[in-house]
Amino acid sequence: MRYARDMRGYGPKPPHAQWPNDAKVAVQFVLNYEEGGENCVLHGDAASEAFLSDIPGAAQWQGQRHWNMESIYEYGARAGFWRLHRLFTGNDIPVTIYGVASALARNPEQVAAMKAADWEIASHGLKWVEHKDMPEEEERASIAEAIRLHTEVVGDRPRGWYTGRCSENTVRLVAETGAFDYISDTYDDDLPYWREYGDRDQLIIPYTLEANDMRFATAPGWVTGQDFFTYLKDAFDVLYAEGSEGAPKMMSIGLHCRLIGRPGKLAGLAQFLEYIQGFDGVWTPRRIEIAEHWAQTHPHTRIEQPSQMEQSRFVELYGGIFEHSAWIAERAHKLELGPAHDCAAGVHNVLCRAFRSASDEERLGVLNAHPDLAGKLAAAGRLTAESTSEQAGAGLDMLTDAERDQFTKLNNDYVAKHGFPFIIAVRDHDKASIMAAFERRIGNDSDTEFTEACKQVERIAEFRLMDLLP
Repeated sequence: MRYARDMRGYGPKPPHAQWPNDAKVAVQFVLNYEEGGENCVLHGDAASEAFLSDIPGAAQWQGQRHWNMESIYEYGARAGFWRLHRLFTGNDIPVTIYGVASALARNPEQVAAMKAADWEIASHGLKWVEHKDMPEEEERASIAEAIRLHTEVVGDRPRGWYTGRCSENTVRLVAETGAFDYISDTYDDDLPYWREYGDRDQLIIPYTLEANDMRFATAPGWVTGQDFFTYLKDAFDVLYAEGSEGAPKMMSIGLHCRLIGRPGKLAGLAQFLEYIQGFDGVWTPRRIEIAEHWAQTHPHTRIEQPSQMEQSRFVELYGGIFEHSAWIAERAHKLELGPAHDCAAGVHNVLCRAFRSASDEERLGVLNAHPDLAGKLAAAGRLTAESTSEQAGAGLDMLTDAERDQFTKLNNDYVAKHGFPFIIAVRDHDKASIMAAFERRIGNDSDTEFTEACKQVERIAEFRLMDLLP
């Protein structure tokens, strides 16, 4: 079984972003331009728009124009856009436009202003409509038409893409075009990352629905511009502190002309722009500049992914992690594997699950597959490479005659009492602490030692996997 969702991401140690000029945080503003691309019977749609407006409880009007809804979207184009244009150009902060292609086509003066300000105009799809029920071929055609119309209207192809109201197929279909430096239809990280689609290494720059003025139109949400400022300030302060401690991140902020473009809401945004300009080490790029930086600084390297391996390859690589017990890897491969298992902790987890769910007799077999510490197999050079390295790392290949005799006696006494060899993860110890543990544990009852030995086997497996995987 394979699980498509990626719950791991970068794990506990994300890469250092290495933003230009050692910036502590990249604050990126997106202005969604949807006015004229929304659901409207004039656009050939079956009903009016009902999403992201100041109309409480708005619902679609089937087959009818919704005059009030249309006028709210028109406010965004007629007044809100220009207020935002003055704010950002006045502060010399560039933005990325998520431009709905059909909306851009209906708003040539605004497009000219975007270009004059050197704002990035990324694609926001062909129309501002739901994609979730689109058949795959229809959505593929819509994406192609969005690219064509955008290029015709703007004069350049879009290099970034964000649908917003996407389907489960959208990101894959957009990646398959090979046309985009980045796609932003995710909300799953504070840093860009790569996804593989066939031969395509696609950069993903996650977006936001929380540091987003859309919450003026949703519940729970913002009521005043001060609400918006407070949230943005708190998010910025946390990310700036993380960046100051050596872990720079990205802060995306989503805006809409018809929402934040209203005077009472805009005041909070203006306050935030003033606030961040009081800090050193703040980068305010367009999204395409983040994409270019990431591609140059953190290019993608493909690795062999355990979750995508055939069983034979999985067993070839991990069948010896539990000493001479390839059956554990065979069973682990049948579990639900996904991107979260493409690391040492992930493979260790499924191998341990297979080991823990085995019978006592099978687990005893694993214990008995382990060699004695500093025993006859070691002396004869017949240990596995892993065991040889581990025992040598603890100095067990450099024993005095007296120490070797002591280990031999303890090994024999331990096996005679418990029925399996003494097992310890030697990488956690040195020669003296191994000997102390040996002398302490030999007096335990066999059930206690069986449990402890199984834990030690799992710990040994963990170390071995850390040698092979991230």
